[in-house]
Amino acid sequence: MSDTSTTQAKQATHEAEIDNSNRSTTPQSDKFLDYIMSGWAPSDDTLPTVRESAAYAAGRRARLGAQFVGKRLVIAAGAMKQRSNDTFYQYRAHSAFSHLTGWGSDSEPGAVLVMDPIAADEGRGSAETHETTLYFRERAGRDSEEFFANPEIGEFWIGARPSLEQVAADLGLRTANLDQFEAGDADVTLEHEEFARATSELRLVKDAYELAEMQAAVDATARGFDDVLASLDRAIAERRGERVVEGVFNMRARLDGNTVGYETIAASGAHACTLHWIENDGEVRDGDLMLLDAGVELDSLYTADITRTLPISGTFSPAQRRVYEAVLEAADAARAIVRPGIRFGDVHDEAMKVIERKTREWGLLPAAEADDTTAYYRRYMVHGTSHHLGLDVHDCAQARRELYLDGKLEAGMVFTIEPGLYFQPDDLTVPEEYRGIGVRIEDDIVVTEDGCVNLSAGIPREADAVEAWVRKLRG
Repeated sequence: MSDTSTTQAKQATHEAEIDNSNRSTTPQSDKFLDYIMSGWAPSDDTLPTVRESAAYAAGRRARLGAQFVGKRLVIAAGAMKQRSNDTFYQYRAHSAFSHLTGWGSDSEPGAVLVMDPIAADEGRGSAETHETTLYFRERAGRDSEEFFANPEIGEFWIGARPSLEQVAADLGLRTANLDQFEAGDADVTLEHEEFARATSELRLVKDAYELAEMQAAVDATARGFDDVLASLDRAIAERRGERVVEGVFNMRARLDGNTVGYETIAASGAHACTLHWIENDGEVRDGDLMLLDAGVELDSLYTADITRTLPISGTFSPAQRRVYEAVLEAADAARAIVRPGIRFGDVHDEAMKVIERKTREWGLLPAAEADDTTAYYRRYMVHGTSHHLGLDVHDCAQARRELYLDGKLEAGMVFTIEPGLYFQPDDLTVPEEYRGIGVRIEDDIVVTEDGCVNLSAGIPREADAVEAWVRKLRG
């Protein structure tokens, strides 16, 4: 791709051009233009105080720059994604861009963060490796036709947008109009594997700001779970009751945050055995379990990821309780070993010891042979127990295996612990009383200097507490 075409691609605020040729158009006579571009009160040019995330973002940029001395680094926020024809999905900037700028849900589409290398002879000190500029499309004033005629960026269409000076004050960054951005052949971008990996690994250990946001996201998610339980009677009354659950939780996400961190899984009955059930079009019935896997994404873009499996009636059946308590035991066993220095993958292995033992005790596994190491129990839990969590629900996914799955835990890491058991309704290897039961219990864990803290400990987990929680909120 040539420099010119690269620059044009980087400057795009929408991934597809909007065609307005068949829509009514705004009058273009000189009299109308004079009329619509006059008579407006002055724009609010108040400069905000620098946001809390700005200092942390500066520290992240410094650590990243030290890995790429002499390289020009380009981190694009990304364009708006087309949904259909001239409509677009709600905008969300690339996680690496947000992490390095501190800009969250209010990021401008098409923005580009550029870290230009500082020459050694510029006398700025050995610690400073790059000069940073944030490029984005400047707002159109009332004296510009874009203000009312451009549905992509015109404030008449999408609301007030910040000025370069306001964003500079807000984020503590030098800003410039996107038109001034020029891409070069030597740029290092997120399309380069080494750079994408570095930005991902930069998020493995969370700073104090991030940990506070993670706790706030969990707290908002807890309120969403309470909302769902209070709406169960409505869900039971509807043909597509799972969508009541989804809608109620998603409303909380929009009230307390930016949106949901991922598609809500509201899986009732046998749907709980489908790991990523997002159709959410089934009935909600007393006597069944509801597996609710959901998380609120805050305006900072940090998200929670919580799962609770709930007896809809307020009481587990004996078989449901047996499965539930086995999963809870696996989760507690995994969490008990979490501390700095252990291998991340050991958390999964510890949970699997319980899953294997329980399924063997219940007579579900083939008779063991001396030389057979087949993990037959994985038939009933095929997913992993843990993944890192932060700006992405599966955060740091491009990190090297030796720093992720085989990496050593460090204080400040945040990840899930989420074992489960899923007995498909047509699985003839399990007794009939277990068929159609799916249970997952998922918590968000932060590693501390001497162990860990369960950020979601305030959301009921033990079987008796879950029953009391459901009965209380159903009234």
